[in-house]
Amino acid sequence: MNYTEIELPCKGNTVLVGMSGGVDSTLSAVLLKEKGCRVIGVTMSLWKGDLPLLPDGKKLHSSCYGPDESVDIEECSAFCKEQGIEYHVIDVKEQYQKEVLDYFKAEYRAGRTPNPCIRCNRFIKFGALLDGAMKMGIDFDFFCTGHYARLLRPSEGIWGSGKRPLMIASATDTTKDQAYFLYRIPSEVLEKVRFPLAGLEKKDVFRMARERHLAAAERPESQDFIPEEYFDLLFSDRPSVPGDIIDLDGHILGKHRGIEHYTIGQRRGLGVSSNRPLYVYSIDAEKNLVVLADDTELETASLIADDWVWPAGIEPDTDFDALVKIRLASRPVNAHIERYVIPDGENYTGNPYRLTFEKPQRAVAPGQSAVVYLDGVIAGGGIIARSIK
Repeated sequence: MNYTEIELPCKGNTVLVGMSGGVDSTLSAVLLKEKGCRVIGVTMSLWKGDLPLLPDGKKLHSSCYGPDESVDIEECSAFCKEQGIEYHVIDVKEQYQKEVLDYFKAEYRAGRTPNPCIRCNRFIKFGALLDGAMKMGIDFDFFCTGHYARLLRPSEGIWGSGKRPLMIASATDTTKDQAYFLYRIPSEVLEKVRFPLAGLEKKDVFRMARERHLAAAERPESQDFIPEEYFDLLFSDRPSVPGDIIDLDGHILGKHRGIEHYTIGQRRGLGVSSNRPLYVYSIDAEKNLVVLADDTELETASLIADDWVWPAGIEPDTDFDALVKIRLASRPVNAHIERYVIPDGENYTGNPYRLTFEKPQRAVAPGQSAVVYLDGVIAGGGIIARSIK
């Protein structure tokens, strides 16, 4: 299928720019201003202040959730004042608690491995933030962020529908590509979204920022969500329930400290002694078990994913082959995608699909996202429900 690249905002457009204080969003705002756009900066306020600070005075300034949020806001405010850019802080604390933090904890406690960034993009960054701006009476033509991804429009209708929605594609800089994180954003929202850095490489972003003497060019890269050190504090609202660690034959190997502290494929921090490396093979939330196995046992022939998102909500009209990513850091692999016929006793959200890999994949984790690509363009994505060994 052929695609048309979507043009960026032009002179005279009013653009809302989501700002974090980092180099990507800061340069995006400057580039749009240089084009003659009227730029309005907005920052999400997420931190509720209901968690204790980390010991030893550890700072979380490079994380998107933490007590140092006020520093980010101060830096964004100072930058916008210097540039003559209108600036607002949008309070989305309650929505973030419900849609991201509560979801994150519930998924881990159910033995799954969630991706909070995907959830945040769908419901907060491209949801509650925009709703909050509109409620404040802020009118804009486009919403721009510093994400590394492209927006394309197919030249013909997808899946024979005649509809040509905007679709997310991999960025020019594949080492920084963030398309995977964005796959759940609804097509109607994407119509007003633009990514000014889509055609740039990260090294060029830093160079352009330094040429413009932007302080953000010297700031450390932000981390996703929060560091591991904060996990125990995040889960401190409820005591962990210890249980058995077993092997595939049911032999008890040790005790775990609560299933929320483990994920599929994990090797370190298991607390068991063995004469060979062992990895988390599965997590049984109902029986409160963590199951370990050899690395070779972690290979998966196929998976079932549900809760799918398709461009414009249009599902495929036939089985098809595509490239699939089962986590952000994984390389796309060939797979066959087909509708899954649900047997009695199995329950899913929406219409599940079965993805059968050309070559077995390691450590497929329920709760993560399986994202499908055709010619580098996201054709859909769903949440992994289970793997088939």
